[in-house]
Amino acid sequence: MYLDSQNHVTLPSLNLMSLLSAQNTMSAPKRFLDSRKYKGVAQAILSFVSIDPELIPFLRDGKPVVFNGFGEDGIDHSSGIYIRKDVARLDKGIPNPKSRPVLPMPWELDFTLQFFKNDEVKEETVQNLFIRAGVALGIGTFRGVFGKFIVKTWE
Repeated sequence: MYLDSQNHVTLPSLNLMSLLSAQNTMSAPKRFLDSRKYKGVAQAILSFVSIDPELIPFLRDGKPVVFNGFGEDGIDHSSGIYIRKDVARLDKGIPNPKSRPVLPMPWELDFTLQFFKNDEVKEETVQNLFIRAGVALGIGTFRGVFGKFIVKTWE
């Protein structure tokens, strides 16, 4: 969970850039493009896309979601954030406990994705990858299960 200096719950823009450009983990190019071409597209996105602000506040009803601390029951009642505890199984059945903060719906993010025209990747490709990744991959940890999103506007 990422907080700014005012305890607003945020998402680092680097997480969205990772979704659009990572080569070592699951990213939109890696998932949706030909295995022989995705690295070039991922590198082009890294070069010709920027996302601002650096810390994107999660919003509800147009206002930043504020984290006020967990109560005795393990829930922040102002934001609804709680800790989800799961156990992943690694090779040979080795348990790997995971604790993740969960921000229940509804939430939204409002940010600027700036695309610089170039000869390596088209804006339509970036838009398509981002929209498809919202449903198929999502953001944050345990992508694919949590953090699914839809793109409301693209200007």
